[in-house]
Amino acid sequence: MGRERTSVTERRRRVRAWASRVRQPGGLERQTLELIGKSALAASISWYLAHDVMAATSPAFAPFSAVLITQVTAYQSLHQALRYLGAVGLGVFVQAGLGLLAGPDLLTFVLVALIALVIGRWPTLGPQGGQVTTAAFFAFSAYAAASGTAQRLTQLGEILALVGIGCAVALVINLGVWPPVRYRRAEHGIRMLAQALVGLLDDIHPALRDEDWDEERSDNWRKRATALGTTVTHSRSAFATAWESRFYNARRHLPGSTHDQGLDNYQALIDALERVTYQVASMTRTLSKWRREEDGEESRGFLTDYADLLEALARIICRFAEIDGKDLAQQAREACACAETARDKREELVAGARRTELPLSDPSQPYGILLAEATRLMDEAQYACDVLRHVVDGTARHSAGTR
Repeated sequence: MGRERTSVTERRRRVRAWASRVRQPGGLERQTLELIGKSALAASISWYLAHDVMAATSPAFAPFSAVLITQVTAYQSLHQALRYLGAVGLGVFVQAGLGLLAGPDLLTFVLVALIALVIGRWPTLGPQGGQVTTAAFFAFSAYAAASGTAQRLTQLGEILALVGIGCAVALVINLGVWPPVRYRRAEHGIRMLAQALVGLLDDIHPALRDEDWDEERSDNWRKRATALGTTVTHSRSAFATAWESRFYNARRHLPGSTHDQGLDNYQALIDALERVTYQVASMTRTLSKWRREEDGEESRGFLTDYADLLEALARIICRFAEIDGKDLAQQAREACACAETARDKREELVAGARRTELPLSDPSQPYGILLAEATRLMDEAQYACDVLRHVVDGTARHSAGTR
């Protein structure tokens, strides 16, 4: 019974965590639900038009096409719609040509399959290349079931019309009725990476200060730092999605839409944070090699000063975890102020270490390596602040130029 209660409690906790992520604009869960909602809406409207308005023989082509074309971004939807229409058109025309020449028999089907499969390899069609074969097979089935040349051509034309309806409905919904929120998605990518960095640093610095860490915990830090590479990839994917969403997106023309000018520079912010992740990963590798016999008052003082520096660096990165296009100027000032504090902490660390008899120049000991890592970490954090300040300056110049 106890295990079952624990399992139920854990499931409830996961559901609450998922619901919390859904409420966050720009998150993956929110994006997934929006895509499901758009797809369902596009499919329903397409079915109504095909079944109730057109009274089509095969109305499922319309909602199928609508769901296939509904993408995360308006740009992707339009791009894939053009490819999909081309692929379906080629498949239908292959069937129409061979069907008129040879009739709907087995030999014709073999030729249709071979030609459609070859055309589907055309790089221009991209991921929609497989739809050439799909369309050709469905067209062959409709062609064979119809009686008379006129009815057969009508069936093929109906397939093209239904596909066009599905694509048109999906594009209208994705471009005009329910376009994606591009800028929040870009901000989410930066926040996601910064939060992962802050979470790791906030786990490390108290442990160093209190000497509450062992080999297992330091190995966990190293693994988490290595996993930051995956987080960087997700952040870049979020930025790419936001960038694509700018194209053909109706929201950029709405009153009050002023965020496009900052989006251009968000890639630089992700690059700057990525450089910080490299140094954090290097530092955790050094800490994972720390020998527990490294003890004494001077060693404890070194770790305390190092913890103070990491805490100050975490406060810098925390500003990126809260990034908001409307408050970039204030956040840049706060980040630069935190950088000044972190620089003072680094100087205290270096000065304190030099006053001790710790083997700073011994490459087999961690002290000198950690000091070098501290300097590089400070440099990269300062660079991230400079990039944020540059983004703010560029945004201000853009705003002034559009008045």
